[in-house]
Amino acid sequence: MRLAFITFLFFQLLGLNVFASSLLIPMDDSQKNHLKAYGIAYWTLQNEVEVQWLLNYRGGSFLIQNLSDIQNECVIRGVSFEIIADVQATQIMNEIAQADVNMDIAKLEKAPKIAVYTPKNKQPWDDAVTLALTYAEIPYDLIYDPDIIEGKLSNYDWLHLHHEDFTGQYGKFYSMYKSAAWYKEQQYETEAMAKSFGFNKVSKLKLFIVKSIKEFVLNGGFLFAMCSATDSYDIALSSENTDVCEHMFDGDAADAHMQEKLDYSQTFAFKDYTLSKNPLEYEFSNIDVSTSRKVNKDEDYFTLFEFSAKWDPIPTMLCQNHTNMIKGFMGQTTAYNKNFVKSNVLVMGENKSANEARYIHGEFGKGTWTFFGGHDPEDYQHYVYDPPTELDLHPNSPGYRLILNNVLFPAAKKKKQKT
Repeated sequence: MRLAFITFLFFQLLGLNVFASSLLIPMDDSQKNHLKAYGIAYWTLQNEVEVQWLLNYRGGSFLIQNLSDIQNECVIRGVSFEIIADVQATQIMNEIAQADVNMDIAKLEKAPKIAVYTPKNKQPWDDAVTLALTYAEIPYDLIYDPDIIEGKLSNYDWLHLHHEDFTGQYGKFYSMYKSAAWYKEQQYETEAMAKSFGFNKVSKLKLFIVKSIKEFVLNGGFLFAMCSATDSYDIALSSENTDVCEHMFDGDAADAHMQEKLDYSQTFAFKDYTLSKNPLEYEFSNIDVSTSRKVNKDEDYFTLFEFSAKWDPIPTMLCQNHTNMIKGFMGQTTAYNKNFVKSNVLVMGENKSANEARYIHGEFGKGTWTFFGGHDPEDYQHYVYDPPTELDLHPNSPGYRLILNNVLFPAAKKKKQKT
């Protein structure tokens, strides 16, 4: 009897091994480490194995061929997974295919080549995206102005803009940090670099950079930016025909008629905004709501919109999460006054009661751009000199998931848009 039971158990286990042909990486509350799960998906693509992103199924789960190397990598990185049989995988896909269910499958086929636009002297408190990529073990290259001038941007599929000030005003840190060694070094090095490439002002160098990035998007690139890199990018595009920098930034006075000379038609996201003309104010314009908002920290949340997975796959991918309520966080640019967001821009996350857009997206030419307000999703009010966030303490961060959605979605097979 005992022998018969052992034989029966052996064949049961053998049967499981034969029919368990898929790995399901859940992205709902059962996942131990959401952030590293994105790294597993990317690593799988690097090894030329297709990943199926199950949109709106258990928080945007991943379905992958059952291979021992992928299992081992999940174990090493602490990522939860489930081994499921063919019949279970088929049932999941049939469920997703139902017309009345807001789910779909995005096939991820090729790992995108990633670049992070960031200066060599970047400070340790600076960039949530770099932290996210490093923690998720997703490889990326660092590039900066010389690389873009030399035409290297075309080597990449996806570009993140570090918290840059593209207006040439050095982040408007002058009032508080003009005597700091790092500020002086930044100004000296940036001015020297501008001159070495034939630009008489840093603002002219940055204008060349933003126009080059715009062309990158036009030709099919994917752009992602956070915090001050978002509104300062658009301001730089709109101020091509004027000077918005006071003498402490570029050696001469700003144009007294700068406001009237702005060209909003050149921007990606924003319109009708008013520039801050005070060089001592830590603000670029009234696009940002940091100084005007009246939102208590304990009540600072924004809501993700729910899009149709079958009809709007891109915003659906960008909003995959295990919750639709994301806790807010501040930055030099915290959120966008919705009055100054263009009508063709897709708002994907908002604080409706405060009239704030937090997470926005748009298309330009063959490519797309996404702007995300705030500095660090797990540090409510990150200050200069603060230590970087330890993501081991936040492996299930909904805010950081939004960053990594953007990293992964360029891998999706292009799908003919429904009309």
